[in-house]
Amino acid sequence: MLDIIVVNWNAGPQLKTCVDSVTQFGGDYVGKIIVVDNGSIDGSETSVEGMPNVTLIRAGENLGFGKACNLGAKDADSDYLLFLNPDAALFEGTLRKVVNFMQAPANQVVGICGAQLIEESGKVSRSCARFPSVTGFLAHAVGLDRIFPGLGNSMAEWDHLADRKVDQVIGAFFFVRRRLFEQLQGFDERFFVYFEEVDFSYRARLAGWQSFYLADAQAFHAGGGTSNQVKARRLFYSLRSRLLYAFKHFSFPAALMVLATTLLLEPLARSALALARRSLSGLKETWAGYRMLLAWVPEWLFKNKTR
Repeated sequence: MLDIIVVNWNAGPQLKTCVDSVTQFGGDYVGKIIVVDNGSIDGSETSVEGMPNVTLIRAGENLGFGKACNLGAKDADSDYLLFLNPDAALFEGTLRKVVNFMQAPANQVVGICGAQLIEESGKVSRSCARFPSVTGFLAHAVGLDRIFPGLGNSMAEWDHLADRKVDQVIGAFFFVRRRLFEQLQGFDERFFVYFEEVDFSYRARLAGWQSFYLADAQAFHAGGGTSNQVKARRLFYSLRSRLLYAFKHFSFPAALMVLATTLLLEPLARSALALARRSLSGLKETWAGYRMLLAWVPEWLFKNKTR
């Protein structure tokens, strides 16, 4: 009925915990568990090798999240796909509730469904967001969304305790109809990591589909994922994907505004926050991430100009 794709990159014991939860609570709903290993060097992929219903695909290198998901989806043949982070885990009844919701006649316009994600602390994670806007990006860049959450793209002001239609759900638990995934030709692989699910959800909305957050279905999510191992590079990927999204979906003047704010205002705001926290490591990570971004932007702009 559904196939689960897990992209692994040095997830350590979290990968085995994730797959074990699928084996324990997946029941008759799960056809295949497809683990795509993005060139891990910690041996984590070997922990699920040979497990029942597990197909292990060794990419041999870090393909990025979107591309690895697309690779795993090629091996899927069920009606539904669940893209599940290795730092996530299912609970009893998680899949039953989501599948029953998606199969209901009234919900056939819903193409993407998210579950309520529970953090290690037991708190409900803020896992839904509005589609990005110039205002949302600007508010985040200068830190205004910390004071006025409604200005940002994240729905941090909402407690996530009720079901509702949303713009997009987080990619840690991304339940999608396979025919929609095929209709949109999967994730845009230009997004190495971050914003690939945002872009997919936006394209789905343009195609007439809805995204829905189901508070009645719960799953565990540690948060941060394996990207916590490379914080400066994580910042670079996030900022780069933001710019890719802006230039793909915004008007050119609006995209230029996001570019200018990202390059000129945000590093100062991030540095000020790190200094206020007396975090030398945070300051170093900020500027290491921005050095990578500043090295990438000129080459990217040149390539786009010459196309």
